[in-house]
Amino acid sequence: MILFGAHQIAKSFGSQFLFRDLTFSIEKGERIGLIGPNGAGKSTLLKIIAGLEDIDEGRLAKSKNLKIGYLEQVPEFEQGASIVDSVMEGAKDQHDWEEMARAQEYMSKLSLSEFDQNASVASLSGGWKKRVALARELVRQPELLLLDEPTNHLDVDSILWLEEFIAKSAITTLTITHDRVFLQKVSNRIIELDKRHPKGLLSVNGDYLAFLESRQDLLAAQEQQETKLKNTLRRETEWLRRGPKARTTKSRARIKDAENLKDKVEDLSQRNRTDKVRLDFQSTNRSPKKLIEAKGISKSYDGKLVIPETNLLITPKTRLGLMGENGCGKSTLIRLLTKSEESDTGEVIHSEKIQVSYFEQNRETLDPTISGIKTVCPEGDKVHFAGQDVHIKSYLARFLFQHEQMQKEVGKLSGGEQSRLLLAKLMLTKANVLVLDEPTNDLDMATLDVLGEVLRDFRGAIILVTHDRYFLDQMTNQILAFGINANGQKSLEMMSGLDQWEAWYAEQEQLKKDLLSENNKSKSKSKSDQKKRKLSYKEQRELDLMEDSIAKAEKRLQLLEEESRLPEVISDAKKLEALSKDMATAQAEVDRLYARWEELLSI
Repeated sequence: MILFGAHQIAKSFGSQFLFRDLTFSIEKGERIGLIGPNGAGKSTLLKIIAGLEDIDEGRLAKSKNLKIGYLEQVPEFEQGASIVDSVMEGAKDQHDWEEMARAQEYMSKLSLSEFDQNASVASLSGGWKKRVALARELVRQPELLLLDEPTNHLDVDSILWLEEFIAKSAITTLTITHDRVFLQKVSNRIIELDKRHPKGLLSVNGDYLAFLESRQDLLAAQEQQETKLKNTLRRETEWLRRGPKARTTKSRARIKDAENLKDKVEDLSQRNRTDKVRLDFQSTNRSPKKLIEAKGISKSYDGKLVIPETNLLITPKTRLGLMGENGCGKSTLIRLLTKSEESDTGEVIHSEKIQVSYFEQNRETLDPTISGIKTVCPEGDKVHFAGQDVHIKSYLARFLFQHEQMQKEVGKLSGGEQSRLLLAKLMLTKANVLVLDEPTNDLDMATLDVLGEVLRDFRGAIILVTHDRYFLDQMTNQILAFGINANGQKSLEMMSGLDQWEAWYAEQEQLKKDLLSENNKSKSKSKSDQKKRKLSYKEQRELDLMEDSIAKAEKRLQLLEEESRLPEVISDAKKLEALSKDMATAQAEVDRLYARWEELLSI
């Protein structure tokens, strides 16, 4: 069953086409991964499908009453809205107790129940805001769920949960992501938006690995075809230069064919051309053997241990990845190692020649009110790079910025463009320690590949925080993971790679379950010890009457539910709101009575 279809659609901004002549369909049960270079129009395409953007050309069609959920890259919320109110925005009827229960279910699955539900969404980090927005979309019960970079700002625990949810869900999904491991695990079809492909689109049924194999074959065939057509065009051009004497019908047709052939060659050459970001971190000429040495450092806040006692040695050959859930202490450890914050115990020793470049996750050092040019070059029109002066426009062109993008205010650039701008800024300073906090957010795969090549050639140390497991595995030779020990206390574990981390993570999950089970048994035993006694007369009387009390409470709830479905109530918003509160109170009373009944029976 086809849920959504697009036929020869086009979208432009100004005189520039993002894409044109796109034709595709989305069938029920598909889990589509949408990829492509920054600027190809992926996010715009999702907005078109969600009905938030119009097309310039072509036709769109969707199944009747199709319910679409849309998780945008940077979620937006009502000013001052609470967590629960924001989640309930996805409900068709925000006063319906069944929809309230569904909201609570998804909030629990996404660990949002750990927070005060009336707390402001604005007070949450980017990762938690993403979870609130995802819960809001799931409450809508969509048939088609559109996800724009859903893993950005999520920790690995949340990503693993989302992987499992998408893989097992009956919801059809269309997901923009650069996370290759995530893409491989959740997709059964890949669509790539790229001008290198005929009509600007390549669709392959299968997982990401199947897509890579198909794309490689296609691009290789295109390059061979270009070479073949160029040879044919060269022979035809030579023939034309000789100037055939007889302008027969046959020769005129040949001239026309040569002109058409030239157009085909130009089209293929344009499609086969790949623009790459040119990155190059400037390392210092010489680095000491010890750049950072941490001896017995630890950190606590308000009596809560964040960094357990740790020893670390950072050398020019260090490629250290930090892994752990959001809020576990990764950023705190970075601040301790860079001496931007003091540790409670031990000491951090820096080499006299240490020079640190820091890519911050939220790009705080970028001023959203000034242009990209002024961000990288505050004064004059040249920057000093790799020992020579380079014009700022030429320098930014290395990072694939067009002239109009260079002039834009930073706040109006996309997330990927802002990340590239921050990289351009960092690469103007020499360093022997690179601290990269979530550098993969918003970057396309081609840019990530180039960034990876540059980091492999970097002669200093790298401290990397990323949720992108593929990038982490490729870039690091050590992983420092935040976890717990057998006593449930916080621990830091050093391991050699992602395979070892995955095995350790499985052990951690089992350990958490065991500790939770032991804790519950302990509580149960404590309650049992307290209740090894006879019922009092009052408690026995309460137990004898309990079934009748429960029956009356359930009857009251039933009557309220029947009243809520009356037409005159449905049309009266105030009455319906008051009735919904009464239903919630009645449901709570039923739950309380059942809980009390179990409690009395266990004495």
